[in-house]
Amino acid sequence: MSKPKQVTIVEVAAAAGVSIATVSNVLNRGGIRSSKETIRKVELAAEQLGYRRNTMAAGLSRSKTYEIGLILPGLTNYYGELAEHLQIEAHNAGYHLSVFSSGGFDPDIERRNLEVLLQRRVDGLICHGLAMGFESTRSIVNSGTPLVLINGWNWPEDIALGAVNLGFAEACKQSTKLLVERGCKALCYVGSIGSKVIDEQRRKGFNAGIRQYASDVIHEIVDAKDLDMEAFLSSLLQRHAMPVGMIAFDDHVALRLLSAANKLRIAIPSQLQIIGINNDYIAKQSYPGISSWDIPYSYQAQSAINKLLHKFGNKAESGEEREIEVPLTFIERESTKSYKTE
Repeated sequence: MSKPKQVTIVEVAAAAGVSIATVSNVLNRGGIRSSKETIRKVELAAEQLGYRRNTMAAGLSRSKTYEIGLILPGLTNYYGELAEHLQIEAHNAGYHLSVFSSGGFDPDIERRNLEVLLQRRVDGLICHGLAMGFESTRSIVNSGTPLVLINGWNWPEDIALGAVNLGFAEACKQSTKLLVERGCKALCYVGSIGSKVIDEQRRKGFNAGIRQYASDVIHEIVDAKDLDMEAFLSSLLQRHAMPVGMIAFDDHVALRLLSAANKLRIAIPSQLQIIGINNDYIAKQSYPGISSWDIPYSYQAQSAINKLLHKFGNKAESGEEREIEVPLTFIERESTKSYKTE
């Protein structure tokens, strides 16, 4: 069977009624501005003729591929939503986003991802701080690929040109303040030590909040993994005066606490108050609703893409800090405040 003839830009130009140079500029994302009508005609002609752009050849010819690589620890929950927002921002900037998962810290998958990214000669890379280690990430940077980190605190400057970090520490610090103001007699942070630096930021904020707002309040830190929530809550409320305030690593941990409290018939919020992080759908749909910290996905994604664009030379920025902290927004629900009319 003979191979189908490949459509050329000459044929696209003839069908669109424009010059070959215009077709090349539109399809290869050149620097010359074209009218919306011209772009529409070229793209429509290319689609109808079945034209397929040779991105590798185009990238080699101008030392740009207009592709950004994204490596995340996984593609569920926060990571999946972040990837979606990053894809939108990359598209709006004229770039394609290739998304990779490190497969839950699998070193073989990580190495394969790096090989593919290097082969594709991506213009830039966005990497979550939990997705890769220092040395493996440095291998990409040494090849000349600029890197922006998502939630990567205090990485060496020779690896990353900057980071866009969520304000988990400040959120947990303010959570301690709010729980004390709500009358909590004891405070507890239920973390996830397996999440490494992300959990460290939450613990850092919790401890800072204790020092500043609750130095005389009984407090403790436990890990959620393998924790029997019902036995833990029973012991906690027996040992401390109520109400007890709980800051959960995320809304999934918060839901485990809430479910255990409901089974034990612990009154929310008069006996137990709970704050989660991420403002997932479970925080909104649980009963009672879980107070949580909302993540500005669009702003975090836009900030990361803009850092790369600045490096590429496509957008002027000045006076920006190397590490940007993105504040979270507190959404209060029934787990910390009763909405019944008194």
